[in-house]
Amino acid sequence: MNKANPALYARKTQRLRSLFAFDSCRDGKAKQRLHRSVRMAPALVAMPSSVPSAPVILLEKTAAPQAAEFINDWAENTEIFEYASAANPVLKPVPVMGLQAKEHTSGPSRVVTLDLSKQLGIEEYAATSPNLLASFVRVCTGETLETTSSSTSQAFYVIHGKGYSSTPAGKVSWSAGDLFVIPAGGRGQCSHTCIEDESGGAGLYWVNDAPLLSYLGVEPRVARFEPAYFSKEKLLSAVERVRHEPGAAHRNRLGILLGNAKTADTKTLTHTLWSLLNVLPAGDWQRPHRHNSVALDLAVHAAPGAYTLMGPELDETGKIVNPVRCEWVTGSMFVTPPGWWHSHHNESPEEAWVLPMQDAGLYTHQRTLDIRFVEDEVRRLKEMRIK
Repeated sequence: MNKANPALYARKTQRLRSLFAFDSCRDGKAKQRLHRSVRMAPALVAMPSSVPSAPVILLEKTAAPQAAEFINDWAENTEIFEYASAANPVLKPVPVMGLQAKEHTSGPSRVVTLDLSKQLGIEEYAATSPNLLASFVRVCTGETLETTSSSTSQAFYVIHGKGYSSTPAGKVSWSAGDLFVIPAGGRGQCSHTCIEDESGGAGLYWVNDAPLLSYLGVEPRVARFEPAYFSKEKLLSAVERVRHEPGAAHRNRLGILLGNAKTADTKTLTHTLWSLLNVLPAGDWQRPHRHNSVALDLAVHAAPGAYTLMGPELDETGKIVNPVRCEWVTGSMFVTPPGWWHSHHNESPEEAWVLPMQDAGLYTHQRTLDIRFVEDEVRRLKEMRIK
């Protein structure tokens, strides 16, 4: 840079000082480096006058933040675990419990919920399983009862009675054996009216995924599927069709999966809920299977002698080790824990029907349902293969 022109030299030097934030530099060595940069500047700025120089923008100088300005107390929320001992944490198990039919066959209009939150170690909200909440709804004849659920999916099965429900998705009439599901909307508020019933009031089996949303700390915003209504006649007709198919007598279960046009890929009732209407012929039994979803089983109809055996382990022959026995009582429900093997038995002279509701819609989407059948498990054991 030619010092013969003091004014030009001053302008070029000031421009370089601004570009390198020279005035904000407090380190002595850095200052020396910048001084050298200024001395080397002639090679950088000796350009033809026809090339315009880029504008230099001097930002407002900001003082370095003090340590007290940082939120260092976030460190108090951290925990660190050794992998091998913490990779499979021990949580409170899902218990085998249920609700009795008397909760919807007698008494005033009300909602009776199977709240197992204490057993599950949940403090903030009611839950039957980690993801689902199951209740019986009794509506006396001539009365209307309101229900509310902050959930993405609500399923109602009509155990007995005749009436109608006003929902955010519209109004639907129902009678015994019907099932309908509604998506998120209108804060999940429904009103149910009973027109007639021999017991003096209708009984509904109500399952929703409110615990899942409470765990995530979210509110439903979008309807993920369309409302659907399954009449008793449609359901029974479909069961009759599959029970007469070739090989039906040898299937692990004899029933139909309920689906929705929006969940054709997962073949589930909603994007979170799954349901099966399963029939167990008189004097027959259905061999064990297991899955990672929790089953909330409603005994639609059963005579004494129908029951489920369940447990977490099989022996080498495919029998459940030290099983828990749950009796099927018409209109009652019970919980089958996740991962437990379970078989159904009917030693009565009548057909028995069961309607499980599960969170298998979510598990199927995540590719983690892992449903296994005893026949396959025993074969793998004989071949010394592990899945």
